[in-house]
Parts: sequence; structure tokens; C-alpha cells
Amino acid sequence: MTNIISIFDTTLRDGTQGEGISLSADDKLKIAQKLDALGVHYIEGGNPGSNSKDIEFFQRVKGLKLNAKITAFGSTRRKNSTAEQDSSLLRIVESGVPAATLVGKSWDFHVHTALQTTLEENLSMIYDSFAFLKRSGVEAIFDAEHFFDGYKHNPEYALAVLRQAQEAGADWIVLCDTNGGTLPTEIHEIISRVRAELTAPLGIHTHNDCELAVANTLAAVGAGVRQVQGTINGYGERCGNANLCSILPTLQLKMDYRCVSDEQLQALTGTARYISEIANVHMPVGQPYVGNAAFAHKGGIHVSAIMKDSKTYEHIRPELVGNKQRILVSELAGQSNIISKAQELGLDINANNEKTKAIMERIKELEHQGYQFEGADASLELLLRDAFGNVKDIFKLESFKMLVEKHNGHMNSEAIVKVNVDGQSVYTAAEGNGPVNALDNALRKALVQFYPKINDIHLSDYKVRVIDEKDATAGKVRVLIESTDFNNTWSTVGVSSNVIEASWEALVDSIRYALLGMTPVFSQDEPRERLGLVNH
Repeated sequence: MTNIISIFDTTLRDGTQGEGISLSADDKLKIAQKLDALGVHYIEGGNPGSNSKDIEFFQRVKGLKLNAKITAFGSTRRKNSTAEQDSSLLRIVESGVPAATLVGKSWDFHVHTALQTTLEENLSMIYDSFAFLKRSGVEAIFDAEHFFDGYKHNPEYALAVLRQAQEAGADWIVLCDTNGGTLPTEIHEIISRVRAELTAPLGIHTHNDCELAVANTLAAVGAGVRQVQGTINGYGERCGNANLCSILPTLQLKMDYRCVSDEQLQALTGTARYISEIANVHMPVGQPYVGNAAFAHKGGIHVSAIMKDSKTYEHIRPELVGNKQRILVSELAGQSNIISKAQELGLDINANNEKTKAIMERIKELEHQGYQFEGADASLELLLRDAFGNVKDIFKLESFKMLVEKHNGHMNSEAIVKVNVDGQSVYTAAEGNGPVNALDNALRKALVQFYPKINDIHLSDYKVRVIDEKDATAGKVRVLIESTDFNNTWSTVGVSSNVIEASWEALVDSIRYALLGMTPVFSQDEPRERLGLVNH
């Protein structure tokens, strides 16, 4: 029988300790719903008495009726006090959560230095706190902070701490590599010893300071732990926490453990990208399993091989985690890349097709001018569709003007855009916090009356790179724009010696690509023709 691993997500608590991450109560509720749909078993929401956002979260999350257990976080009672009088423990119980995690010291050095109390009092703090939670009917999880460092320094005391929690009734005992400095071989060896001493089920909580959080978590599971704690995209303090986006599929697809359903695993990529948008943290393109480049292929020999069988250069099918294979096209690419990319779009081409040779030469020419299509899939798709007559103009630019003025110390930008949409000339003006933002606003204003869903799209990243540095401010620039609608992300490119023109080119491609999937309000009867999709 497949072993089941309990997944404990702490994105909303430990993940928010990462630099640059701040979540509102609304953000937390949205993420909680995504995590619940993913199938995690525990969602740690924060400390119910530490700040107004967490208080609001615990009050409102009850109304969501989630399947996951919403878990509160706190610490063991204060020294020289009682659990019944500890305000933190009382707030946890009063919040009505079904489960709670308490952190306690398991390293004697921390007991003396951080808590400044005796080893005996620390043991009492742990026992009293968990006994109180159990009397209150709360599932109790003990996070043994700095356990591995503590064990290596004083194994007898570290084990005594775990025994106290177990005797008080803790449902889970989670071993924490809080400083992230332990190696996988040490993790496995120490956990094997701990299992011989305890009867309570074990969990693992690792940090990524040595780039080993995922490896340490997998080693811990191999040694017998049955609860895994981590965060989506590895968010967390310093170098981050164990990345559930790597742990989940590895456990389930490679180690024969059961974490979530197959259907829920297919939502992993979408969940990771959704949460990165909410957290306003850009996802690394090379992030395993869920990154945009996780299943991207550029070398012509590689592409030729995966066209025969994707197993030649892919360790799993990307669809298993909700991702997709991508063929990158550049001046280094062979015909296999072009053919594969075109076939992916449903275009009927082959190596002997003159259009294939022509578009290959066109791509090489454009890349020589400074375009870069391996990071701009949407622009490449439009280029291929244009070349094979598969798309027509959804809108045409007639003109645009930019007004940039500095007045009373403030920069003001205004864009005036004239476009033709299905034979209708539309003239709009809009302001923005910069010329590109003003152009974006004006173009959307012109199109929204025809495509209302355009309001669901926003720019998630904007990059400008000078190509000809020797020409200084007169040099040619490449603009890369990333856009998203929360479900999909696409990138476009523009190149010019004028940064406004390059931005406009990338912006127009972004909107054109988005509109391929939208039905205009004036064309319910013939949506495909109005969308610009033409079958051949």
C-alpha cells in the first residue's frame, strides 16, 4: 500500500517572513483557497493574536468551509508562568482552530541564551503547553526548533524535549532544521535514531540556507517522517523554506508516496504562479517542475529527439504538474525547433516547406537585429501565425502621440492613441505614471468596449536592455514584457532605438496574443473570424 504523507503548508506564516513579502488578510484568504484546492492537509495561517491581519484572517477563514485544517501558530508558555494564564495559548484556543503548532526550544544553547532559563523549566514549559492544548480539544503539533543542531550538541537533552511533548499528548513531533545547516546524511541518521526512541508520528521542517531544504526533506521522509512542512515556491526567511512545489511531485511521482490526488497535482503549476502574483514575487524561470523553463528546449538536437519521444529529454510529463513543454526558437535553433513549435500551434508545416525555410531566415534576421524569442513565446507564436496566414489583425494602429511634462516637480505622461477595431476608428487618451503606462492605459481604454475581459490582464514584468552599449543613449534597446491573467503568463518582445517604440511593439503583441482567446462583444455569431483565427 502506498504510504501517505501529510502536507503542512506554512506559506501564510513562515513564508511571509521572507524579504519583500507582505500579505493582506484578503491575500491570505485567496491563497488559503488555492492551497485547499491543491489538497494540502494543514494550512498554517499565522498567530491569531499577533497582529490585526492574522486576527482578521482567522475570523474570516471559518466562512470558507475549507477541507484543510486551518492551523494557528504560537510558542510554548512563558517561563515561570502557567499555560492557563498564557495570553498566546488562550488566543489560539479562542480562535476556534482545529489544530495548532507550538514552537519550543530543543537546543540547550538556545534555552540558556535566548530563553535565559533552566533546562528543567524549558521541559516544563513544553509539557504544560501541550497538555493545555489537548485539554482544550486542539490537535497539537510540536515544532522542535533547532532540533538537529541541538541533537548534535546535546542528544540526551534534545530527546528529552521530544519526550516531554509526546508525554503531554502532542499529535505530531516535527523536527526542525531551523538554521538550514544540516546535511541530508545527518538528517537521515538522526531521524532513524529518534524513531527508535519515540512512538509519536514525526514531521520535518527544513530551511534552505545550504540549498538543501528539499533534499533534507526527502531524506527525512526516507527515514520515516510522515508530515512534511514547507511553503509554495520556497518562500521564507533568509534563503527560504523547503519548496513544496519540488517536494510534492518528487514524493508522489518518484518515491511512490501519496500526497494529493493526481488531479490536484496537475494544479501545482497554476497554484505556484497564482501565489507568486499575489505575493508580488517573480518566479525564477528555471524553478523545477513549475518554472516557465522547467520543460523548455532550445538545442536543435534535443528538440529533434523529443519530437520522437519526450522522455529523451524530460524526466516526467509536464502535464502531470500542470506545466507544458516549450520549444525555444533562436538563431541557434534548427528546423526541428520551428517545425515542433508550429505543429504545437496546429500549423501544417514540414522541413521541405518553403515557408518554414523563410520564417527560419526571418527569425535569424530579427535576432541579429536584437530580438530574442526564446524569452518571448507570445511574440514568436504571433510571428509564426502571421507567416502561415493563420491570424489577421484584430486591431490596427493609426497613430499615437506622447506628451511628457514636468510640472511643479512632478512628471506627467499622457498618451493619445488612435486605433481601428473591425473598421471602427477609436480615439482615446489616458494618463499614466510613465509613458509606457500611459500607452498601456490608452490602448486598453480603446479596446475595452469591444473586449471587456481585457481588464483581467495586467503587466507583471517589464524589462529594458540596451543592445548597443557603445552607442550610449542612442543605442538600440530590447523591451521584454510579461503579462498575466492569473491563469496564464506570456511574454513579448520589441526592439527599437526608441524605447517608446520598442515598448509599444511589445505591448501590442501582448494585447494581440491575449485577444486571440477572447470573443468581441460585437460578434457573437462569428467569433472565430472576429478573433482573427482563420482555418486553412
